[in-house]
Amino acid sequence: MNLKIITQEKVVFDSDVDEIYTKGVDGEFGILKGHIPVMSALDIGVTRIKKGDVSRAFTTMGGVLQFKDDECLILTTLAEPGDEIDEMRARESLERNRKLLMNSKSKMEAKKFEASVARAKARLKAKLNDE
Repeated sequence: MNLKIITQEKVVFDSDVDEIYTKGVDGEFGILKGHIPVMSALDIGVTRIKKGDVSRAFTTMGGVLQFKDDECLILTTLAEPGDEIDEMRARESLERNRKLLMNSKSKMEAKKFEASVARAKARLKAKLNDE
């Protein structure tokens, strides 16, 4: 089956794969060849793929997934291959935003920092799952 991961700026991935695992707003799920058609809103998380013995991981920062006729399309705001993520930068971002979250003064500010923490965690998970 074919998978395309697309942001507003570029096609991040476009290739045939055997397995797709991602995080929707209702939880994690997987797709194999011949899966029934599905459309799902994506949460901030990691999309993992397998092709034979090779696994790769990508951050997917929200968006939508559509699967039909063995074609999977992920449209997302931001996607990064795990092997391109700077682990040190992601760890620093996680710590900084955790501190900011603990000291947030309003619900709106807290939501902003919660999203930043989630993005940093997704980057670290994608980096670690791609090695």
